[in-house]
Amino acid sequence: MKAIKFLLAGIFFGIVMFKSEAASWYRIFEMFQFDAFHMYGVMGSALVVGVIGIQIIKQFKVKTFENEPIELCEKQKGYKRYLFGGTIFGLGWALSGACPGPMFTLLGAGYLPIVIVIISAIAGTFVYGLVMKHLPHY
Repeated sequence: MKAIKFLLAGIFFGIVMFKSEAASWYRIFEMFQFDAFHMYGVMGSALVVGVIGIQIIKQFKVKTFENEPIELCEKQKGYKRYLFGGTIFGLGWALSGACPGPMFTLLGAGYLPIVIVIISAIAGTFVYGLVMKHLPHY
């Protein structure tokens, strides 16, 4: 039953991503060219909703559906890992035209060449898991 809830939430998210054109390569291209505000508005509204949600979780000590407390761990200070990780993520996003959420949205919409991007992303995650212990952040 739990898996069905997550599946339905994912389907709803995919529909919203597709209908808002957040999975559109053309919208992403416009964003990287600074030609349109559309994607900045989508990401900015998601950021605002996320910040408000985290504040509500902290303020009202919201619990999970299993009635367990939600623990928010403090992050280490620093900028290098975010700079390098963001650069790699941004390059992959710019080359493929999709970040992880829209990749699966595009697959669900029937754009089959995105399978190559998904396989590459999974392979990249696997390689990161192999070399993670040798990186400075571990």
